[in-house]
Amino acid sequence: MKLGILGYGNLGRGVEAAVNQNPDMELCAVFTRRNPESLKINSKTAKVLSVNEIENWKDKIDVLILCGGSATDLPEQTPKYAKIFNVVDSFDTHARIPEHFNNVDKAAKEGGKVGIISVGWDPGLFSLNRMYANAILPEGNDYTFWGRGVSQGHSDAIRRIEGVKDAKQYTIPVDKALNAVKNCENPILSTREKHTRECFVVLEDGADAKKVEAEIVNMPNYFADYDTTVHFISEDELKKNHSGIPHGGFVFRCGKTGLNKENNHIIEYNLKLDSNPEFTSSVLIAYARAAYKMAKEGQTGCKTVFDVAPAYLSPKSGEELRKTML
Repeated sequence: MKLGILGYGNLGRGVEAAVNQNPDMELCAVFTRRNPESLKINSKTAKVLSVNEIENWKDKIDVLILCGGSATDLPEQTPKYAKIFNVVDSFDTHARIPEHFNNVDKAAKEGGKVGIISVGWDPGLFSLNRMYANAILPEGNDYTFWGRGVSQGHSDAIRRIEGVKDAKQYTIPVDKALNAVKNCENPILSTREKHTRECFVVLEDGADAKKVEAEIVNMPNYFADYDTTVHFISEDELKKNHSGIPHGGFVFRCGKTGLNKENNHIIEYNLKLDSNPEFTSSVLIAYARAAYKMAKEGQTGCKTVFDVAPAYLSPKSGEELRKTML
């Protein structure tokens, strides 16, 4: 299976590393908007090329993995390239997924290709677990907690504040809320009751710490609805203690069965990730295999994780899966 990568940030590098763990795959090309000569990759056989050359690879790549951002890159790139390649992306703006699906579906059907969108862990693996649990326990409540982990979007929002040199922000589940869910109490939880936010900030010389802190904790859509703690630290401390990108979280379904709903059940799925982008990349790789298999069958159009049978993700045959995993 011949793969291409568009974009070589944290996610693109993670995809490159994941390919090495999958012997049925080969990375052929990395496409970039930067000067290709300035980009050093780890794969010795893959080419580094300008994005302007991508259409010349139409018949040389089985699946193109799109590693851009959800804000501006993927809404444009995924429909554009779904006309030419089988594609997989990690679009994660939940509210815009239906719109993105329709755009990619139209393009992929026009090109006779398969496009799998919103692949990762949320949306992605968490979405699957919410769906499975809802189907199995129709009488119940869903709960999703994120963290403890670095929110790249929130960290970036802090870095855009005047006077901030660098920053990392952690999303942290509230233990009281987590325990209430695990005890099948079916609590009704506000945004503030579910998560807290912890910020580690490096200031520019001469910056006003109180002003920066006020701007962070009152920032709408990011921090205003949460209990937020701000720590001001040195650049060396940030690099030493906060250089990684860990993340994870929990999905719960608390449900009842029985004629009188007398029995309680809880389904829990959790992830603890040392590297958010590397784990997301590993999920992308599995769904690239699925896109390849589905395209071989003649399927076209846009798909999500809900549309992909689990067997498509595995390099094992159906016989092997039934023998070793069922």
